[in-house]
Amino acid sequence: MLFQSQFIELYNRLPWVNINKHKSALRSIDSQKRRVMTEDEVHEQSRAIVARIAEMPLFREAKTIMVYYPIHNEVDLRHLVKLFHEEKTFLLPATTSKKDMEVRQYIKGQPLKRGRFGIPEPATPAWTGSIDLILVPGVAFDKKCRRVGRGGGYYDRFLKRYRDAKKVGVCYDFQLHTEVPHSWFDIPMQCIVTPTQAIEC
Repeated sequence: MLFQSQFIELYNRLPWVNINKHKSALRSIDSQKRRVMTEDEVHEQSRAIVARIAEMPLFREAKTIMVYYPIHNEVDLRHLVKLFHEEKTFLLPATTSKKDMEVRQYIKGQPLKRGRFGIPEPATPAWTGSIDLILVPGVAFDKKCRRVGRGGGYYDRFLKRYRDAKKVGVCYDFQLHTEVPHSWFDIPMQCIVTPTQAIEC
């Protein structure tokens, strides 16, 4: 029993254990703040973010753009797709296993199906082409363009496969912190966009 308690104490002192604990606490706080937002707040702030993205050179120059389907009051980018679906190719993620996801083309008017976690996703084949721009959701970001996700690691594993794609995090102002806990395998963004500002790194 003594050895077990000593092991647990030593384990809890490991740097990555503390990082994970800090990430979990941050997820709990920011996720709750997001979930209590009203429908009007989500709509208004999402439209402000969409307007900022639409003006960015990174977006204007991109031809193929990966977005996401919003859940639990995440920033809603569907208006962006509606505005530009005729001139750009939009992609949505689809979870393929417990550890991986792929990306599929979203075709306006084509119905979406419920995926592994109940999130709507296209039924189109896996996208095998390049991606110019990836708009990334997250639970929290910081001013150095680092991201804390939901904890499954899906995006970090996916983003490693598209190193040449520009990566822009989108979040509400309360999700942007001076600094967030981060690990060596966390993929940083090139830019963070909130309703009131765009931060380039």
